[in-house]
Amino acid sequence: MSEPILPAERHKLTPLNNVIFMSRWLQLPLYLGLILAQCVYVFHFWVELKDLIGAALGNAASLQHILDAVTVPGMKAATKLTETIIMLVVLGLIDVVMISNLLIMVIVGGYETFVSRMHLDGHPDQPEWLSHVNASVLKTKLAMAIIGISSIHLLKTFINAAAYEPQVLIAQTVIHIVFLLSALAIAYTDRIMIGTQNMSKTPH
Repeated sequence: MSEPILPAERHKLTPLNNVIFMSRWLQLPLYLGLILAQCVYVFHFWVELKDLIGAALGNAASLQHILDAVTVPGMKAATKLTETIIMLVVLGLIDVVMISNLLIMVIVGGYETFVSRMHLDGHPDQPEWLSHVNASVLKTKLAMAIIGISSIHLLKTFINAAAYEPQVLIAQTVIHIVFLLSALAIAYTDRIMIGTQNMSKTPH
């Protein structure tokens, strides 16, 4: 009778396999870089918010910064803080938040999926989606986040529709529809794959 294989022997990697497996840590600088990009977005958010509050309080410099940020060619020049200007600035802030959320999903989900486990089980602040994250789930969530960001940009364009050529409006709408169709295709493909896997596991 042959001796049983010990777990340590069963899972021992060859030097080449170990090098290939350890190469996943090359992604670590990429995720650290995204964290720095997140810091830039946080700084940008507070600068925009500071200018909005300053403009509301009557600061001329803050108002000028706001107008320079939201005014597009062809848009009627504004000389004061209007409801439309406030709406455009707030949509810009929401856009920054949604992109920041996208970065968090890529950083946390990508690191957990492709680099190393973070051992967050039982942590009170563990994201709900992280408990069942995999490459397929992460891909779908990223697609939905991109659709949300695209929706914000499209809404900002529609608010200033008079300042844009019809071709620009049509192009942005078509791009947004393409994002929607892409997300639906990704979700449908994942559903087919999950269904196929479940059928293969079902005893005949």
